[in-house]
Amino acid sequence: MFDDARSAGSMKVKVLTVSDGVVHGTREDRSGAALAERVEAEGWALSARLVCADGVDEVADALRGMAEGFHGLVVTTGGTGFGPRDLTPEGTRAVIDREAPGLAEAMRLVNPLGRLSRGIAGTIGTTLIVNTPGSSAGCIECLEAVIDVVPHAVRLLVDNADPHPSAG
Repeated sequence: MFDDARSAGSMKVKVLTVSDGVVHGTREDRSGAALAERVEAEGWALSARLVCADGVDEVADALRGMAEGFHGLVVTTGGTGFGPRDLTPEGTRAVIDREAPGLAEAMRLVNPLGRLSRGIAGTIGTTLIVNTPGSSAGCIECLEAVIDVVPHAVRLLVDNADPHPSAG
């Protein structure tokens, strides 16, 4: 079956840091730490915190593994810019079933630099994935832009028998 977020009474979240530097130990994972802290402050359960190298296949493989049997949110940090190794959106797009463009658009609107983000959002099975920038301030700003609607979106991935019941 799947790891049901409702059973723990709080939404379950996994954080994926995408960074060659963090993988090779030449850079500290500040954005992953910031996201983990923010998620826990929201009262959500941090189920995992992982790191992978930049690259389409690396991101896609990590996301597939994180989403398998999981009902919750996966937040990525890093790899959303214009650098030659910034391929998180491409890796995400390779594994998602459906995009959620409204979430990505909302995240881009929080800061003028958001216009430089190529991050996307989408679903794979019962998992919602959102890409955030690699800066510790930027990833928090982006998460906070959608934090109010994410629990509802995650619930709809399983509990969507009649999401718009009619009155009467």
